[in-house]
Amino acid sequence: MTSTFGKSLALGTAIATAATLALAHGDVAPQAVDTTGLPELGEEWLSENPYRADKVGDDVWLRAVEIGASGYNQNCARCHGLEVVSGGLAPDLRFLEAEEYGDEWYVERFREGYTQNGITKMPAFGELLGQEAAWAIRTYIEARPDEGALDDYADELKGLRDQIAGYAKDASGADKDALVARLSEIAAEVETASGAPVADSVAFRAANLIDGTPEGYHAAEEALTIGLSAAH
Repeated sequence: MTSTFGKSLALGTAIATAATLALAHGDVAPQAVDTTGLPELGEEWLSENPYRADKVGDDVWLRAVEIGASGYNQNCARCHGLEVVSGGLAPDLRFLEAEEYGDEWYVERFREGYTQNGITKMPAFGELLGQEAAWAIRTYIEARPDEGALDDYADELKGLRDQIAGYAKDASGADKDALVARLSEIAAEVETASGAPVADSVAFRAANLIDGTPEGYHAAEEALTIGLSAAH
């Protein structure tokens, strides 16, 4: 799958990761999410994710994943975990089914929040962030790889990351097509935890970032470094 995913994802992920670590403690107000580039959904809340690729196409789906990653890291990661890998403080949302039942549960919690024994466990985000942001975050969440899905490829991906880092400094002799092909092959083997058809894995991200330029190689290197670190 090719798209305009571009270098912004790696940079945005790096920035979001830094922000997540900075916000790891203390009360944080919900942060607005820029949903530019996504179809507007109107005022009436939907009960099913409208940004899946089979409904809007690959480019809009990828844009939703990108926006959702930023929105999730700004508003959700401090409780639900970086890359949606929960540390036990809150539910692990990777396993929420990518179908109508999972959508209904998600959107109700997103809109209304969750209170237990008079204590707010999750604030209500609906009116604060809006429907487009909600479904973009949902799209990002459901595209998370399954638990251990990259374990068999971790060493190879580290080797590819080091190779790509070298090309970021000197791209002469680099075989862009071979790198993209191998990363795409790995990406195709990675299943999501939610049952969604495509996993937004680090291999998938890196494959979409490599364009043959030093900047593209650097972005792919960053995406692999951050993704492999989050996986462990």
